[in-house]
Amino acid sequence: MAATGPLDPLLPWSPEAIRRAARRQKNGWDEITFPTSAGGVSKKETIFRKGTMSLDHYEARSLEIYRVPLLFVMPPTSKAYVFDLLPGQSFFEFLLEAGYDIYVMDWSNPGMHEKHLDLEHYVTKFIDRCASIVRERSGEKDISIAGYCMGGVLSVIYAALNPQAPIRNLICFTTPFDWSEWGLFNKLSDPAYFNVDQMVDVLGIIPADLISSSLEMLRPASKIATPIQVWDNMWNDEFVRSNRALERWAGDALSVPGEYFRDIIKELMFKNSLFTGSLVMGGRTVRVEEVRASFLHAVAKHDHIVPEAVSQELVKHIGSEDKQEIVVKGGHVSVVAGANAIQRLWPQIDQWLGERSV
Repeated sequence: MAATGPLDPLLPWSPEAIRRAARRQKNGWDEITFPTSAGGVSKKETIFRKGTMSLDHYEARSLEIYRVPLLFVMPPTSKAYVFDLLPGQSFFEFLLEAGYDIYVMDWSNPGMHEKHLDLEHYVTKFIDRCASIVRERSGEKDISIAGYCMGGVLSVIYAALNPQAPIRNLICFTTPFDWSEWGLFNKLSDPAYFNVDQMVDVLGIIPADLISSSLEMLRPASKIATPIQVWDNMWNDEFVRSNRALERWAGDALSVPGEYFRDIIKELMFKNSLFTGSLVMGGRTVRVEEVRASFLHAVAKHDHIVPEAVSQELVKHIGSEDKQEIVVKGGHVSVVAGANAIQRLWPQIDQWLGERSV
């Protein structure tokens, strides 16, 4: 019989297949028996706390620091350590080593006494207070603001309401703008069937599980596909390490105040008021055309939570003269925190922001 050459490494009797089977067994056992570690790897200090919101300052890792400090605004449903998952897979670690002075608005589950907190409170109270603290602590008048997902929405509204404020740069990640383009989400939240007033009046605080379940409905097949993908890659130590950290973070989803949720659904989802320029806050109309800060929007090409059609119009409407959109391969979370973000997105953010932070 003629020689057939080396065995295919994926054939069940090949050395590589045997090695993978052994690693899959070990990692699978670890997945079941060992708890995931708490998120966040970078040193930080909480410098201000107000109910559900805390402001953290991260310890510098570079001797030379950019002049303009950077304030991250997280979505109220998510913990900030998605940007600080693991050593070597931490956006904050990357930015700190590059010389940025980082402050982060993080959140905890609100108490029932905070059910009255609405969209306006998050923008005009929380962000405004934190921006003032950052300026005071850093000694700098100019600041940069970066908002992820709904944190980007809050940041854009804040910048639009304060066009004369010394906001040097505004960065948004996967931020929704044209809410009419959400497809299935629009159908699921049709006001003819979704009585948001009744839900908020009864619950007061909207549970994290309810929000997570609604997002899962956007991609129902993932309930089956994700475990298969995890098992198929269980031999890969780096994949398992990253996946466990992301699962831990996803499991730490947060509840939100009912009035905030009511505003999001009625104003942004039902009326699409941020996109149409009809959103009114504190007696003032919010027009994104009033934003003056240098603006960058990072859009995820394969985002099922905030599809490209929902986010891509933002840059076109922003009033800044200096503005840019970058579209990067990845999903809603992986684009900013996945293993490939290290090469795809982070260096682009650093290059753009570094030139505008001196």
